[in-house]
Amino acid sequence: MSGAPSQLTDHLGYWLRAVSNRVSQDFAARLAAEGVSVAEWVMLRSLLDAALPPSRLAETMGLTRGAITKLADRLIARGLIARRASEADGRAQTLALTRKGAALVPRLAAIADANDAAFFSSLSAADQRVLLRLMQELSTHHGITAAPTE
Repeated sequence: MSGAPSQLTDHLGYWLRAVSNRVSQDFAARLAAEGVSVAEWVMLRSLLDAALPPSRLAETMGLTRGAITKLADRLIARGLIARRASEADGRAQTLALTRKGAALVPRLAAIADANDAAFFSSLSAADQRVLLRLMQELSTHHGITAAPTE
């Protein structure tokens, strides 16, 4: 190996991590002001379109079934989601939003939208679309399917 080692700032991964950390920390702080964690937001948003079994949420969120159970228990205690018997198999359970949870999701989505707008406003709309497309392409190429929860 010859020459000096590359600088930290020579790596695209360095910049991706720096940007990701900042936008994620800002978002987490905005959600915390509403009493919600990022993982709770991801679960709530995932349940907006349909009730899901815990195993499907574990897949979607990239968490263990045990972590999903703990997260669900917290949201159930706050009246935001409910456990229900599956319509297809009464022995299986699904998780679903309550009315209170369904009413909260649009407010949290607006916080996510505002966080993106505040962070990425220095980029033109066209550059934002390019960045989004590139991140989606990289995710697809590397098989990244789990929603970030931290």
